[in-house]
Amino acid sequence: MSPAKSATRSARRPTRAQTRRRRGAWLAVAVVLGIGLAIGISRIDVQKAIRELTLPLQHDDIIRQQAAEKDLDPAMIAAVIYAESRFRDQESHAGALGLMQITPQTARVIERLSGGTTFVMSDLSDPEINIRYGCYYLRYLLDRYDQNEVAALAAYNAGTGNVDKWGGADLGLEDIRFTETQGYVEEVLDKRQEYRDKYAEDLGIGR
Repeated sequence: MSPAKSATRSARRPTRAQTRRRRGAWLAVAVVLGIGLAIGISRIDVQKAIRELTLPLQHDDIIRQQAAEKDLDPAMIAAVIYAESRFRDQESHAGALGLMQITPQTARVIERLSGGTTFVMSDLSDPEINIRYGCYYLRYLLDRYDQNEVAALAAYNAGTGNVDKWGGADLGLEDIRFTETQGYVEEVLDKRQEYRDKYAEDLGIGR
């Protein structure tokens, strides 16, 4: 949930960081494929390893549970985690924590909205708590913006104040004024479809 910055580049042009990540992912794929072929691993196992490298999924049980409790698309949750942290528990330069990259400020908002009284910041290092808080906030944003996914995702990245200025519940992708945020929303929506296609069973989609 890093703060977005304005930029003059086209929103659809990948940033240098995105380009480096893609090159690194494809290099890893090539290494796995080469090793797999060299030692005779089955094609199915190689494909699974490549999938886990390029589109990781962890804590699918927690994702399924939170999706059911908060009426969210599990593939959307997975895509947000992917965009935020690539499923790595880490702290951003802005102080956002955990899988869903929740800032201390946002955590306090969620605590207030949810009526919590026992939260401490170290809780965000717990995958279950982090995903639960992130999903609570995502549900809140969807309700705030009349189920507009573009607006909710933009607010998750850039904050509600910016989204309210850009159009609120009527926000379209083209209305987002931060290049980083526009790219973030596009990435989440694209990855959601990939998670639906590749992890339907793991995420409980179609049951």
